[in-house]
Amino acid sequence: MHRTLYAHPRESYEMRSPGLSLCIPCIARLQLRSWYRELPHTRKLHTLRAPTSKLRTKHHGRSYHSDFKPFVPPAPTSLPKPAPPKTYRRTRKTIRRLLYLAIGLGIAFEVDKFFLYSSLTRSARTFWLGSLVATDYKINFRPHPPLANSIQDLHTRNAERLFDLLRTNGGLYLKIGQAIAMQSAILPPEFQKMFSKMFDDAPQNDWKDAERVILEDFGKTPEELFGISFTSEPGKGVMERTARASASVAQVHWARLSDGREVAVKIQKREIAQQVGWDLWTFKVVARIYTWLFDIPLYSLVPYISERLLLETDFVNEADNSERMAGLVAGEPRLSGRVYIPKVYRELSSKRIMTAEWIEGVRLWDKETLTRPWQGRWRQGSPGCRGAPLDAPNRQRFAEVIRNHPSEEHLKPNREWWKGVNGTGGLGVSLKDTMQTMVDLFSAQMFLWGCCHCDPHPGNIFIRRLPSGKPELVLIDHGLYVQMQPEFRHQYSLFWKSLMTFDNKTISEIVQSWGINNPDVFASATLMKPYTGGDGSTSAGIKRTMSAKEQQERTYEMQQQMRKGIRDILADEKKWPRELIFIGRNMRIVQGNNQYLGAPVNRIKIMGNWASRSLVDSPDLSYGAKLVNLGRHILFKFVMFGTDVVFYSTKIAQFLGRKSNLEDDMEASMKKMAGDMGFELNHRVFEG
Repeated sequence: MHRTLYAHPRESYEMRSPGLSLCIPCIARLQLRSWYRELPHTRKLHTLRAPTSKLRTKHHGRSYHSDFKPFVPPAPTSLPKPAPPKTYRRTRKTIRRLLYLAIGLGIAFEVDKFFLYSSLTRSARTFWLGSLVATDYKINFRPHPPLANSIQDLHTRNAERLFDLLRTNGGLYLKIGQAIAMQSAILPPEFQKMFSKMFDDAPQNDWKDAERVILEDFGKTPEELFGISFTSEPGKGVMERTARASASVAQVHWARLSDGREVAVKIQKREIAQQVGWDLWTFKVVARIYTWLFDIPLYSLVPYISERLLLETDFVNEADNSERMAGLVAGEPRLSGRVYIPKVYRELSSKRIMTAEWIEGVRLWDKETLTRPWQGRWRQGSPGCRGAPLDAPNRQRFAEVIRNHPSEEHLKPNREWWKGVNGTGGLGVSLKDTMQTMVDLFSAQMFLWGCCHCDPHPGNIFIRRLPSGKPELVLIDHGLYVQMQPEFRHQYSLFWKSLMTFDNKTISEIVQSWGINNPDVFASATLMKPYTGGDGSTSAGIKRTMSAKEQQERTYEMQQQMRKGIRDILADEKKWPRELIFIGRNMRIVQGNNQYLGAPVNRIKIMGNWASRSLVDSPDLSYGAKLVNLGRHILFKFVMFGTDVVFYSTKIAQFLGRKSNLEDDMEASMKKMAGDMGFELNHRVFEG
């Protein structure tokens, strides 16, 4: 028996006789090597071995012959070419590009933040959210949304998104949000609830930013410009570095000049000048996309809206509007002594800074303070009213406050002595007189002067008490105005007069000349109550369409009808008067003010009277036209007697315990009609 065993490369054994005596460790070692040889990889190695050769080796002192198979490395020429080492060039290139991109974005972000006041970031945020909202509505605005529980849920989440965007971006976005809030009556209730918060005060900038704006516009420090001192130097005025009020584009600081005048210094936030161009451009792009995407003809109105918003950031324009309105009020006997416009100090004003007379008064939204009993002296007006001098501040107190609280000083004296010792008093004025003055003022602006203040929300209206006990209305913030052309003003006055007399032929002729296809809807939107003088075909047709629908399908179809109604009103964009955008805003705010105060006056009758009378008093009409309109105005006065019957019937019912008022009744009627047309209505924009 001859058997060759696999061995280590440095040794091998040959067993020539079965009787060969080996020690147990050797036998075990041989057996293991035999087993190892049978493995697949060892068989492969055998194929590479060289021919065997004889070699004598020793084991326990005995010599043996064995066939040795030396391991010879293959020749280099027989081997394949070596593979190049992995360099991961593509991975490194991708990482390098990502790194460069991150560095570039970081640099762009910092440049945008410090030099453009985050204008690019705000625009990018707007485009992203606008795309998200548009996609959401495109996918889910249907009777049974695939990615929402209901259409109401769809509105809620997108209202939250839009609200967060406007609050985060701030600046002009807050102005746009306030404009949306005032139009929220025609938006779904989810938007109404969210945007009612848009009238909250905006955060104010640090004093360093305000000081820098003054230095850039005048080349002087506040101390040099206003003659003030922050260390209470003798003979110098004082100024508060903490703003008394902060709005979307500006903040107001109180100051007392060295000559004793108390002024409100309105300082534009430093970032606004840089942001406004980008914001309006973004607004235009988003409006263009939405107009195309949702087939609502809105983009043609955007340039006019943008122009108005841009003018609102120009305080020279605001000063011009303020002085012009002061002259118009002074020249109108029906308003003189009832309305006051604060003086503007031009020498202390610029494009971004406006210095005006400081007003002590009660905001319109403080209904309780307006009506509480007067606890001042008899035949005495409230502080500052009718030129009454304001009591001089205590300079010793200034020094003490500045010394103890240098960064949060409140130097203006608290002039509330008229509230009494316990602070429970008020102006004691009549809400009816207050609201009568307000409706008279804005009716004169629309129908007589054609110069309309378009932001009369309660924060921009102060009420003071005259020595006679009557209210005096003080109108501030004159940045947003529209100037009406005489022809359009005459048409609008005639339109209102025709609404009062149910002159449907005249109404149709006027609105069709404005490119509007649906007189009933537009008349109802103007009155902010259902117009019952039309044929009612629109409402009847909608009711027939909706009666058989399921709830979700009904909601969807109603909102589709709302979109159709908007297209009907904007049927011919070229003819549609752009002024109607802001005039409608003005009337809606005035209507909300009247409703908030309990509807003490018949707003529609007052406005109708002014509309009819303006066709007699308008200076740009011929004497013949005025004479004809005078006869019609006398007839109109008799017709208006019917509205008084309805109004006083409602007031008697209120006196007997009824909670609602005439404005509430009109709103309820509008809600019912609006529900048939596809949207929920809510005018209570100032509550909460």
